[in-house]
Amino acid sequence: MATATTKTADDEKSLNDWLPITSSRNAKWWYSAFHNVTAMVGAGVLGLPYAMSELGWGPGITVMVLSWVITLYTLWQMVEMHECVPGKRFDRYHELGQEAFGKKLGLWVVVPQQLTVEVGVNIVYMVTGGKSLKKAVDTLSPHGGSPIKTTYYIMMFAAVQFFLSHLPNFNSITGVSFLAAIMSFCYSMIAWIASVRRGTQPDIKYTPKASTTTGQTFGFLSALGDVAFAFAGHNVVLEIQATIPSTPETPSKKPMWRGVVFAYIVVALCYFPVAMIGYWVFGNTVEDNVLISLERPPVIVAIANLFVVIHVIGSYQVFAMPVFDMVEYFLVVKMKFKPTKFLRFVSRTSYVALTMFLAITFPFFGGLLGFFGGFAFAPTTYFLPCIMWLAIKKPQKFGLSWFINWICIILGVLLMCLAPIGALRQIILQAKDYRFYS
Repeated sequence: MATATTKTADDEKSLNDWLPITSSRNAKWWYSAFHNVTAMVGAGVLGLPYAMSELGWGPGITVMVLSWVITLYTLWQMVEMHECVPGKRFDRYHELGQEAFGKKLGLWVVVPQQLTVEVGVNIVYMVTGGKSLKKAVDTLSPHGGSPIKTTYYIMMFAAVQFFLSHLPNFNSITGVSFLAAIMSFCYSMIAWIASVRRGTQPDIKYTPKASTTTGQTFGFLSALGDVAFAFAGHNVVLEIQATIPSTPETPSKKPMWRGVVFAYIVVALCYFPVAMIGYWVFGNTVEDNVLISLERPPVIVAIANLFVVIHVIGSYQVFAMPVFDMVEYFLVVKMKFKPTKFLRFVSRTSYVALTMFLAITFPFFGGLLGFFGGFAFAPTTYFLPCIMWLAIKKPQKFGLSWFINWICIILGVLLMCLAPIGALRQIILQAKDYRFYS
């Protein structure tokens, strides 16, 4: 019996040493900062001026501030719960879910939501990378535009992911993540500085885009999803923390939280200026990607779009790594494949190919932001951590912590129910107008 137990423990250790999330635990606090910035400041920030145009000044600023505060709070909860059981680390989101809801129910609650977020982000980033690359080329083209179709630019972006997807674990993509984090800050700065230089547009209007009450309502709901999409780091935060070493004297939550605070300062410096200045300059004519609204100076606009491409290259990998971990675990443990390089090559290449195909099939940037933001990001970011906190920590009923968590849960559930309705309508409208091979 002891021999069998030892063998099982050895097999589990061997598997953890191979899986990408747990194979390396030597990360520093700044690794957390890079990965969190890369995960959060992405395609979502470019859609914030558009969201403001649907929400209006008062509701828009309120939703932005509330989202920043609520998601920082729920992110703190997840960092704290990473080692809430002495001697045990919850290295993956679904492991924490199993602790809160039970082994079977925890998987069913967390895994579908987390996969929807991570796969959804990778699809959106495929679209963003392809469209931003096309925008950069078109901006510098002497003939006013490239004859190459958007579909092929998405395939070019995917080609880079086919190569990077074979880096083995989170720590191996630190350099890519660091570069991506720098790029996200740079293109956010360019977006609002170039907007200020351009100045407010003639006949600018801050009224809702839609002329009918129905259209305004659906636009408002979709914009809530756009904002939710911008706060996405929770879906990889436990996996990032898993790479940090932990001892009783220095638990992983200390360096992790330091990195999170740094990341959220960067988030504030990027999100609020881009959202408010972009809306102030373009009003209700702003595009769902604010960089597309900018035409001059062309060189700066092209550089900003290239920065976006570099950033989403790294961000794609940050969100793909937990998916690789889940897939490889399933193939080895459930399907009984041997943990080999060939298995990793086939599984990861297949995943990148799948997200590329879906990006080419559904290249509707604005609608995708709102749909994924409301349907999947709201649960995993706004209220699922609160539910797990109540189940695991069991704060005093009707105490301050209890009330705060229930307020977050109610707001998050409303966001999850309402935002996808508006986003689906927007996807349908964009699909009608979109030229597939443009």
